[in-house]
Amino acid sequence: MSNVSLKKLDVTLGGNAIIRRLDLDVKEGEFLVLLGPSGCGKSTLLHSIAGLIESSGGAIEIGGKDMSHVDPSERGIGMVFQSYALYPSMTVEKNMSFGLRIAGVAKAEIKRRVEKAAAMLHLGELLQRKPAALSGGQRQRVAIGRALVREAGVYLFDEPLSNLDAKLRTDLRRELKLLHQKLGATMIYVTHDQVEAMTLASRIVVMRAGAIQQVGTPAEVYERPANLFVAGFLGAPAMNFIEGSIDAQGVFAGGAVRLALGTAGGAAKAVLGVRPEHIAIAPGGPLQGRVTLVEPMGAHRVVWLDCGGRQLSCIVQGSRALAPDDAVSFAIDAQRVSLFDPDSGQRFETAGASSMLAMTL
Repeated sequence: MSNVSLKKLDVTLGGNAIIRRLDLDVKEGEFLVLLGPSGCGKSTLLHSIAGLIESSGGAIEIGGKDMSHVDPSERGIGMVFQSYALYPSMTVEKNMSFGLRIAGVAKAEIKRRVEKAAAMLHLGELLQRKPAALSGGQRQRVAIGRALVREAGVYLFDEPLSNLDAKLRTDLRRELKLLHQKLGATMIYVTHDQVEAMTLASRIVVMRAGAIQQVGTPAEVYERPANLFVAGFLGAPAMNFIEGSIDAQGVFAGGAVRLALGTAGGAAKAVLGVRPEHIAIAPGGPLQGRVTLVEPMGAHRVVWLDCGGRQLSCIVQGSRALAPDDAVSFAIDAQRVSLFDPDSGQRFETAGASSMLAMTL
């Protein structure tokens, strides 16, 4: 296992600055996920760590050694790409061992490493098959095994599940998490899929336009998003936002919405953020709305409410029948809201928020 430290890292491609003075420390043995939309720089950052893209400034340290200009083969990493990139004429065993054979590793050591990786990835019975005889999930496991046999200090994954169907993604996601628990290895994983990030990560790095927006555990980035971008990117459906202001007495007002925060302060504009699961439809609730859309999701439903012309999404459990145009009562858990500065987009602290919320529809 090795730690990874990025210090003031710059990456420029085609004259365009993709990564700008980025600092990041990856702890030894953790599963770090780089999460963000397409074009945010997460894959470029991963390829820079691997040495596949040359950095234009700063330093990349792996295991305490500066690897900024070291050949990829000497960085002590194993990498899994989005594409399987398996040799079609070679068996699973030959595909997994190819890099070791090229490097001149002894046959007995190659056999030990391949058998060990195959056992962890449930590939033992498939070692003599060729890629054409494998399913998509099996091929991706072979690609992962090819990285594991390197017995590297750091493993890098570049959206390895994105080409698989939903069931295979779920199955391999579970296997990857179990694999990390067995190995205890340092893993850095790139994805745009928030479900993968939330389920796999020890910590998540949310990226946008080549910059880090927030680093934290899955619970931290979901429950206490650092800014409007993180709040809106995480969650399905996304967080509800209501623009308004906070007065000198610490009361948020946004149109018909009033929320006592419990602490006095200076007047300021603010955006109130409410997760859908923190809006509860219940008989006798203090608030009133009208259903505009119901989206069945299996174990729950996403219900959209019209609140005085403002659309709010909420998550409903249970079997209560709901249909468009139904009038409903509901309540908002004011202790779970977030507040943001509308100009900078940064989070305001909301500690001590009152549980009283009054809304006139």
